[in-house]
Amino acid sequence: MLVDPPFARWIVSGEGSPVPGAQGRDEAERFAAYEGVVRSRTNRFRRVGGGVNPPWPRALGTPPWGLRTEMQTYGSLPGTSYEFDALRPRGAGALARIHRRLTEVVVEGEPAILYVGNAQLPRHVTLILPGPVRGSLEVYEPHAGTVTDFGVDDFARRELALGGWRHPWLVIRPTGHRRARADETHRLQLPTFGRQPSAEPLQRSAQR
Repeated sequence: MLVDPPFARWIVSGEGSPVPGAQGRDEAERFAAYEGVVRSRTNRFRRVGGGVNPPWPRALGTPPWGLRTEMQTYGSLPGTSYEFDALRPRGAGALARIHRRLTEVVVEGEPAILYVGNAQLPRHVTLILPGPVRGSLEVYEPHAGTVTDFGVDDFARRELALGGWRHPWLVIRPTGHRRARADETHRLQLPTFGRQPSAEPLQRSAQR
């Protein structure tokens, strides 16, 4: 929705060309239906584009490597590359540096993914977005459907409040370098029915 305005318009209002897999009577049904489409891609054994994914406990939800592929293929501007940062073993200083790096690479059309959980396991997935002012970040928490400030202090102290989970475990972030892709020209020619990509469709839903 952040990188494809026609798709966002379909989810929010049902206007435009129907999106396969996202059928529904209202925004909530279309959103939930397409979540199922995404889940089938991220959780599959065979990787999009070839190869296989390592095993991942079903109880822990979405495999991070499947989500990395999803972000590079569908969830960001064409050509965006992603990499992993393990967070659980890091100290407060290292987490503060990672947060600073996120403020540099998370921009419109290139969000990041944050896994959070308890002290033992990762349990929940959130989306990190650029904030309203330069150098700030926000986080979309899908359990509550809210977009809130993502500050460095709570992150570095492991005192997050995201879906009831406090500990940061893993971040899947843009590298800050975009690669050329054979289909980039095709994707950039998608018709635009609405405004340019922004977090507003998520924020508007959260306010309802």
